Amino acid sequence: ALSPQPESEVFEITDFTTASEWERFISKLEEVLNDWKLIGISSGKPLEKGVYTTGAWEEKSDEISFADFKFSITHHYLVQEHSDKDGKEELVEDALPLPMQDLLCMNNDFPPRAHCLVRWYGLREFVVIAPAANNDAVISESKCNLLLSSVSIALGNTGCQVPLFVQIHHKWRRMYVGECQGPGVRTDFEMVHLRKVPSQYTHLSGLLEIFKTKIGCPLTPLPPVNMAIRLTYVLQDWQQYFWPQQPPDIDALVGGEVGGLEFGKLPFGACEDPISELHLATTWPHLTEGIVVDNDVYSDLDPIQAPQWSVRVRKADNPQCLLGDFLTEFFKLCRRKESTDEILGRSAFEEEGKEVADISHALSKITEPAPVPIHKLSVTNMVHSAKKKIRKHRGVDESPLNNEVLNTILMFLFPDAADKLADGFESRTSTSAGNNPPPENEDYNLFSQFKSAPSDSLTYKLALCLCMINFYHGGVKGVAHLWQEFVLEMRYRWENNYLVPGLANGPPDLRCCLLHQKLQMLNCCIERKKARDEGKRGSTSDRSPGGTSGDAGKGADHSGDNPDREKEVGKSWESWSDSEEEFFECLSDTEDLKGNGQENGKKGAKEGSKDPVNFKPEGRLHPHGKLMLLHPGEPLYIPITQEPAPMTEDLLEEQSEVLAKLGTSAEGAHLRARMQSACLLSDMESFKAANPGCCLEDFVRWYSPRDYIEEEVIDEKGNIVIKGELSARMKIPSNMWVEAWETAKPVPARRQKRLFDDTREAEKVLHYLAVQKPADLARHLLPCIIHAAVLKVKEEEALEDISSVKKIIKQIISHSSKVLRFPNPEEKKLEEIIAQIMSVEAIIARARSLKAKFGVDKCENEEEKEDLQRFVNCLLEQPEVAVIGAGRGPAGSIIHKLFVNAQRVAAVPPLDEELRRSGSPEERRLSAGPLSDFPPPTGREVILRTTVPRPAPYSKPLPQRMYSVLTKEDFRLAGAFSADTTFF
Repeated sequence: ALSPQPESEVFEITDFTTASEWERFISKLEEVLNDWKLIGISSGKPLEKGVYTTGAWEEKSDEISFADFKFSITHHYLVQEHSDKDGKEELVEDALPLPMQDLLCMNNDFPPRAHCLVRWYGLREFVVIAPAANNDAVISESKCNLLLSSVSIALGNTGCQVPLFVQIHHKWRRMYVGECQGPGVRTDFEMVHLRKVPSQYTHLSGLLEIFKTKIGCPLTPLPPVNMAIRLTYVLQDWQQYFWPQQPPDIDALVGGEVGGLEFGKLPFGACEDPISELHLATTWPHLTEGIVVDNDVYSDLDPIQAPQWSVRVRKADNPQCLLGDFLTEFFKLCRRKESTDEILGRSAFEEEGKEVADISHALSKITEPAPVPIHKLSVTNMVHSAKKKIRKHRGVDESPLNNEVLNTILMFLFPDAADKLADGFESRTSTSAGNNPPPENEDYNLFSQFKSAPSDSLTYKLALCLCMINFYHGGVKGVAHLWQEFVLEMRYRWENNYLVPGLANGPPDLRCCLLHQKLQMLNCCIERKKARDEGKRGSTSDRSPGGTSGDAGKGADHSGDNPDREKEVGKSWESWSDSEEEFFECLSDTEDLKGNGQENGKKGAKEGSKDPVNFKPEGRLHPHGKLMLLHPGEPLYIPITQEPAPMTEDLLEEQSEVLAKLGTSAEGAHLRARMQSACLLSDMESFKAANPGCCLEDFVRWYSPRDYIEEEVIDEKGNIVIKGELSARMKIPSNMWVEAWETAKPVPARRQKRLFDDTREAEKVLHYLAVQKPADLARHLLPCIIHAAVLKVKEEEALEDISSVKKIIKQIISHSSKVLRFPNPEEKKLEEIIAQIMSVEAIIARARSLKAKFGVDKCENEEEKEDLQRFVNCLLEQPEVAVIGAGRGPAGSIIHKLFVNAQRVAAVPPLDEELRRSGSPEERRLSAGPLSDFPPPTGREVILRTTVPRPAPYSKPLPQRMYSVLTKEDFRLAGAFSADTTFF
């Protein structure tokens, strides 16, 4: 009626001025029912058992308004497979509408999870009209009646057989009235909701009476009433089961004992019982009136005798869990704005700050004419003076971390320091050569998905220590304090040529987080500096161009003890330089170095541009197979070359930005090529030094064999000879290779300009570490913490074996790997990951709680144990679980015992009111009598059904149903009464 149509066609209908708001409302309602195709006969099969819980429910919504009052109209329905068309033709002519058949269906009484109208009336499909705004309500009787009559007219006009409900009163009361119409029949849905229960309706006999009165059936022997009864008992006090999770013993941590927690491990489990209540529902599904007696004096309804038991557990809302707390607190660090200095108090570090500035300018100061006293720059001195100043400004006890905790952590992070104290210098290096990774497995390789760090690395351990300090030892101040100590340790190791332990060898691993890469970079610098400072002893293995040094000679890094630290410090400063033109001829034994090979060659020397060209071969590694030089005809030697500079991802990014900014012009491209050819030039110079008289073709045959094309030709004498030439790309005029070859001088690697200036790079890394705020640190290390949390959750789940948790863990891993792979992930996404980890922790804690309560581990009979384990797993995953064997099965007898014990405790006169929370004064007086195994039921639900002719004896027999629920502060009757509209 309201559909807009062109004026010319239906001119006379467009005038709606006479239509009232009420008529428009009805017409709009009919339009929505038509749109949703709810018109005509509803057909379907009788419902199977439990389908209301297992099936999928869907809903559609729309908005309609009565004048300016908005209503939302929602269609709720159970998704069903459509029966084929042939079935429709077989419909009985005067069959009752489907909703009326559902009223009598007994397969889905008391569904554990469903819309309240489904629970009260057993309907598979219905439409609800409710005020759109939450605070609106239809309260006056006249408005309720107006809405009901609108519904009645709309149903009559459209022939819709789906029940239509109107929500009245305030929303929290869940009061609905409604109607369902079929051919010649109508069902009215009515409701009573009271806060105080009239005493006659607290038992079955009173409810039967009200039901019969309401039906008002004129037949004298009334057809029998079918009944379904459910009594629900709640267990709140698990008296004999204290919560098994012990909080970690903080004091024991420092002593190295395991107080449920140690450095390098994350805690796990709930601090409070994650299961707050157990609800036992005892059900009598099919009773006929007269079989049981239940009145105000006596009741046959003994829960032990109930044919069906089902249990649900009420989970504590967001139980406090240790792992979740750790993660959340650490995540909060990311939002802090303060720098380390601000947190630790700037005043305590002012002078130290100046000395740090001295160090950052150390490179430029060395090249100044004024002599720089080395002892002043020594970081060890600086640390001591800083500590003295700190003590001056605040008592020793005031520092955020006490010495005992700090030393424990530093020993955990740097185990080689302990070895050094015990066995002198050598043992420190043996452990610091980097951990060998454990056998490849899925869990170990998680770091590459999460962009964190391997689980045996220093970075990973540091993350766990910071997480624990943040939680237990002084929060953000403790974090700042440990970080400062860590940075000082890094500086000390750089100065004294100690490798950093717990890092894999080789260049920075770009699969790891940036902080881990920076520490690896520092290790590369220390390695090269050590090679320069001490010279390598022992021969090294063969090396091809572009190959990495690997671990050559690392075991022999330090021969003999070196107790005099000051001498070392001084020595390291001599080799510091910011000057690109400096030579490193200061190394004494050149012959020894030459024989020593690539490690020292590549780490060493700078370009000797001022030297005359030396034709004596230098810097040879070994002959290259049987290859000969093309012109002199001597063997071709592979030179000792410098290794390319290792790079972290931020340096790579910086470099690519610089190269990209050069643009696409010819000049830009040329400049870019030159910038990228530093390594090539270095290798050419080494090659020339090792092979006097060589040409570019010789170099290409070694460096890029594919660019040297050989073919067989017949010479003048008729012999087949092999003739070679450079490839087409090498012959392009002003080719970069040719240019580089022409500019290259024969300079061995040890006298070339360093490709990798370890001094400068190390200073950059140390500066980068020093300026990190606790928030930056938390952001760097959060992937490691999430990685550790996932491993912890996996380890704990393996003990419980819960299938649903396995799925969630897989989701967490895939979600995390997407989020953490990119720099600066969104906070919201990180919060989601942490929430998922917390939910898994809560599920595992619940599983443990239930296992303890049901004594799964104590059960000796294997079969019973399996049944109990299955029962516990179902309790976690399903809203309600049927107890096999009801009160007599293994689970049933345990539940019975739980209730009996709780009753005994409740019956003991309380020393303290806290001990006894349940029961009103009347109940306490009652409990003085013989003690019952179960408390009074918390909820009583009764469904009464019958089929009687109504309103007259000759009317069609129609379904009548009344549902009643009685709880402590709530009494509700929901009735569906059908009447014959043809014969009345």
